[in-house]
Amino acid sequence: MNKYKILVVEDDAPVRNLITTTLKTHDYLFVTAACGEEAIMQASTCNPDVVFLDLGLPDMDGIEVIKRIREWSNMPIIVISARSDDEDKIEALDMGADDYLTKPFSVEELLARLRVMQRRLSLLASETSATESSVYTNGQLRIDFVARCAYLNGEEMKLTPIEYKLLCLLAQNTGKVLTHTFITQKIWGSSWQNDVASLRVFMATLRKKLETGEDSPQYIQTHIGVGYRMMKVEI
Repeated sequence: MNKYKILVVEDDAPVRNLITTTLKTHDYLFVTAACGEEAIMQASTCNPDVVFLDLGLPDMDGIEVIKRIREWSNMPIIVISARSDDEDKIEALDMGADDYLTKPFSVEELLARLRVMQRRLSLLASETSATESSVYTNGQLRIDFVARCAYLNGEEMKLTPIEYKLLCLLAQNTGKVLTHTFITQKIWGSSWQNDVASLRVFMATLRKKLETGEDSPQYIQTHIGVGYRMMKVEI
């Protein structure tokens, strides 16, 4: 039996049955929810490893579900939605979703995205163990890897899970130019075209939180067409 537990949030019974049958066939544990409130309850009580989330729920928008889960958990959330506009994808990712799969989808791609999340969970566990006593300091930026918190000018930064992962990756490679492919592989476990587009969105929002004014130091340097680099900042 696969040890990973998946929460499937989908009000469309045929789609929900397709997903759960696929999971069962591949020996995953799973629980289901047909509305937003039930999804939040299941997420808090069953502690799933990954959430498959539809956005068009009968009682609330799936974006609200993401926001409420992100108030207390960084569990991976894969949105599965018929909404295909870039604005919808960006909003979901900005709110804390980790991946976005557009309906209709193939079960092969669904399983591939799930395997990516499993690799990320395993990598995160090993990185957390390796950095258990580490605190990173660069200028007025401080990252406490144990508490999974970042501070700027002594105040805790309000970061989404993806923004925090990006900040840690850049910090752990200060001074090195990290390519788009390297970053997306580390953060999403893949280098699909949509991942690079999402990376640009997240980097823009992260930079706004790091560089808050004209006098703020430049922590992140963009190498156009190549990637990004964390700069060493002197106090």
